[in-house]
Amino acid sequence: MAKTAPIAPKIGIVSLGCPKALVDSERIITRLRAEGYEIAPDYKGADAVLVNTCGFLDSARAESLDAIGEAISKNGRVIVTGCLGAEEDVIRKTHPKVLSVTGPHQYEAVMEAVHEAAPAPHDPLFDLVPPQGVKLTPRHYAYLKISEGCNNTCSFCIIPSMRGKLKSRRIDAVLREAEKLVEAGVKEILVISQDTSAYGLDLKYAPYKWRDADYETRFFDLARGLSSLGAWTRLHYVYPYPHVDDVIPLMAEGRLLPYLDIPFQHASPKVLKAMRRPAHQERTLEQIRRWRTIAPDLVLRSTFIVGFPGETEEDFALLLDWLKEARLNRVGCFKFEPVKGASANALAGAVADAVKEERYHRFMEAQQATSEDILRGWIGRDVDVLIDEVDEDGAIGRSYADAPEIDGAVILEGETDLAPGDMVRARITGSDEYDLWGERLANGRP
Repeated sequence: MAKTAPIAPKIGIVSLGCPKALVDSERIITRLRAEGYEIAPDYKGADAVLVNTCGFLDSARAESLDAIGEAISKNGRVIVTGCLGAEEDVIRKTHPKVLSVTGPHQYEAVMEAVHEAAPAPHDPLFDLVPPQGVKLTPRHYAYLKISEGCNNTCSFCIIPSMRGKLKSRRIDAVLREAEKLVEAGVKEILVISQDTSAYGLDLKYAPYKWRDADYETRFFDLARGLSSLGAWTRLHYVYPYPHVDDVIPLMAEGRLLPYLDIPFQHASPKVLKAMRRPAHQERTLEQIRRWRTIAPDLVLRSTFIVGFPGETEEDFALLLDWLKEARLNRVGCFKFEPVKGASANALAGAVADAVKEERYHRFMEAQQATSEDILRGWIGRDVDVLIDEVDEDGAIGRSYADAPEIDGAVILEGETDLAPGDMVRARITGSDEYDLWGERLANGRP
């Protein structure tokens, strides 16, 4: 008699927060699938629900608590993990019925909680996990987390207290994971961490072998290894330390995407000092000029905070002047929001909410004009476009200048015969403040 597969418990997953938390969820799902669990598509069919929380901003904390409450009301058996999980008392005070609470990247503790809530028989004849693991992103791109934690002490941030000091992964393990992703069909790798350019500092840049060659656990060797895989490689959360200069030639050679996500946060030396960040905006502008001399197609994205305690109108005007001169391609802006446990909360000179709102809109208007001008200059260029979505109106994709979900898009109207993951060649024909329109070239078939 043929053996039948054991009935596997189903676990629901709610993943909140940044891409780093998404990678945590992917690792947990991979472990679950390796042990024979199934992933439930909704609350109703789940034997238990895992909520991976975010706890960085008060708004994110509220969203996490709401998500936990929804899972309890619709399922009842809820396991909590992630950044807000570091504050178990807060969670249990609001939701005393949760089964278990663990902090970020505590995978073993999460699995123990799942085992207790919904034991599953393990049968290797029926358990199946792809070699690249289980991903929550579309099949054609994936996030690659290279480290946990952070050594910086920014006054507005509590990430180090939640996720700990920098803990880099060995470079051979990172490159093997990336290799498996590409072998599985991933066409874009997005490198993430809290501080990507500090990678390997805690391991004293220890050397390891990959593909019979020596690689040190450091930022440049990571970029060098990833550049050999033949996929788009996009670098996120890169602090502008001097050694970042070393990867720019790889971008100029076409081996890495000429794209850097750098969290500048502000330009005023006084505000940067209060934020406990490097306060050399003149040197940063010179560094940007040097990078663009080497790699003229370099795209820079960043995020900024307005209304930080003590920010004066003069500080804000300096920021706008810096932004105009830097001509960053992609920019996000946040109004300062107190974070529980952050030292910035005790700083003098709180900025009124109305002033924050007014500065936010002035900032975005200034950047919008820059973005519109930059994108207008793309008209007539031929670019590779990685397709993300296709519907009855056409296809939506991204150029090397666009990270998924946070940047703009390239819209190809009428191109309905494409599929997500296709890479096509297109000529840019139009633009607005954030997006581009293009026409697929005759030889630009997938």
